Amino acid sequence: MQQRAVDLVIENARLIDGTGGPSIAGGLAVAGARIVAVGEVSDCRGGRRLDAGGLALAPGFLDVHTHDDRALLADPAMACKVSQGVTTVVTGNCGISLAPLAAGDRTPPPPLDLLSPEPQAFFADFGAYLERLEAEPPAVNALCQVGHASLRVAAMARLDRPADAGETAAMRGALERALEAGAVGLSTGLAYAPAKAAPTEEIVALAACLAEGRGIHTTHMRDEGDAIASSLAETFAIGRAAGVPLLISHHKCSGLANHGRAPETLGLIEAARREQRLAIDAYPYPAASTILDESYLEKSARILVSWSLPHPEASGRDLAEIAAEWGLSEAEAVARLKPAGGIYFLMDEADVARILAYPHCMIGSDGLPHDRHPHPRLWGTFPRVLGRYSREQGLFPLEEAVRKMSGLPAATFGLTDRGRLAPGMAADLVLFDPARVIDRATFETPTLPADGIAEVWVNGRSVWREGAVTGARPGRALRLQELRFAA
Repeated sequence: MQQRAVDLVIENARLIDGTGGPSIAGGLAVAGARIVAVGEVSDCRGGRRLDAGGLALAPGFLDVHTHDDRALLADPAMACKVSQGVTTVVTGNCGISLAPLAAGDRTPPPPLDLLSPEPQAFFADFGAYLERLEAEPPAVNALCQVGHASLRVAAMARLDRPADAGETAAMRGALERALEAGAVGLSTGLAYAPAKAAPTEEIVALAACLAEGRGIHTTHMRDEGDAIASSLAETFAIGRAAGVPLLISHHKCSGLANHGRAPETLGLIEAARREQRLAIDAYPYPAASTILDESYLEKSARILVSWSLPHPEASGRDLAEIAAEWGLSEAEAVARLKPAGGIYFLMDEADVARILAYPHCMIGSDGLPHDRHPHPRLWGTFPRVLGRYSREQGLFPLEEAVRKMSGLPAATFGLTDRGRLAPGMAADLVLFDPARVIDRATFETPTLPADGIAEVWVNGRSVWREGAVTGARPGRALRLQELRFAA
C-alpha cells in the first residue's frame, strides 16, 4: 500500500460530516490546511497522530451572527469562540460594521457604540479593514458584511429621515467598493435609531447591489414583537424586489404579549421560502441583549445591565434593584445609566425551542464581546445547543445540531469548501465529547468556557487544546470572490 504524507491523523473518532446524515466511526487526515482523507486513514503517515477515543469529530462551527468586527483585532485569540468549536464568524450584523465609516470626531451613535465608543476604531475603507485582518490574522476565519447604519452615518448628517437621491447614491457607491474589496453582504438594523427612518425603498436600492450572486442580505427586522408579521412581510418584499438571498437575524417573538407566536411566524417564513431564498438564525436563550433603552421596560420580565459608561459598577446588576436603590423609576434609572447595554428576558422558552428546531434555522450567538458583563451566549451558544437542546431535551439528533452549525450555514453563505468533512475541504474541525459537552456560562458568570470541547483546528492548525487557546492565529478573511451563492 502506498503511504501518504500528512500533517495530522485523527483516528478512532465518531465522524459527523455536517450534512445531517448518520455519523460513522473512522478517522480523518489533514495535509496543510486541507482534509485529505475521511474514514480510512491507515495509509496516512507522518505528523501528529491523535486517538480520539470515540469522541465526535465535526466540521468547525460557523457563528452566523456576531458582532466580532473589532474583537478580531483587539482579541485575536478569540477564546470566546474557539472554546465553543467556532472556526468562522460572520460580522457586520444588525446594520453595524466597523467599515466603511470615517467617524471623524463624532462619537458613534448607538448601537454602533456596541463595536466601539471611539471613532478612531472605525475604518473609512472596507478594503483597509480586510487588509488589517490579513496583516494581523485572528484565530478564526471571518465573513465580513457592510452595515446599513454605518453607511447612513457616513453619508448623512441627519438620520431621522429617509436618504435623498444623492445620499442613496453615496451609500451605494460605498457598498459597491466594499463588495469589490470582499464584503459578503449588507446587513440592516431597522429597529435602531440610525436606520428607523429608512423606508423599504432605501433598503431595496442598496440590497440590489447584491443581486446576481454578489452577496447576501441579512436583517435585524424593523419589529420582532407586536408588528412582527408586517416586518416579515417587508423583509420578504425587500428580498423579492432586490433579487437577493435573505437571512432573518436572531428570529424571535419578542415581548411578553407575543409569547406563543412562533408557529405563526415560522408558518409565514416557510410559505415565503417556497418563493424566494430565505433562511433564519437564532440563539438558544430566552433573553436578548443590546443597548439599554426604556422601550424594553414593558416588554421584559427582567432586565440586567450589561455595561454602563457613567456607572460601570452597575454591570451585571438587575435594573429593578438599581432603580430601587437610587429611589428612581426604572425609566429614570435607564436615563442615568446611559450610554449602557442591557440583557432583556423577552422570549418564551417554548418559542425558542420551536424556532431552534425549524429545519432551516441556523445557530448564531449574537454575542457582544465588548460588554463588561456580556450575555452568556457570547461563550455558551454552541455547546448549549449540543448539550441542552440536543442531548438533554432531544430537540433534534446530534447530527442535525451539527448541520445547523456547519453544513447549513456554509451553504447559506456560499462557502463551497467549508462546513463538511470531505477530502479537499478546509481543515476547520472540532473534536468534542457528545456525552459531556455543555455550556457553563450563565447570566451571573457569563464568561466561563464550555465543557467537553477537546480540540479545535482552523485551516489545519490547532487553536484550542486542553482547555486553553494555543496562540495560533491561522484565520482568514474569506472574501466575496471566494463564495458561490445558490441561484
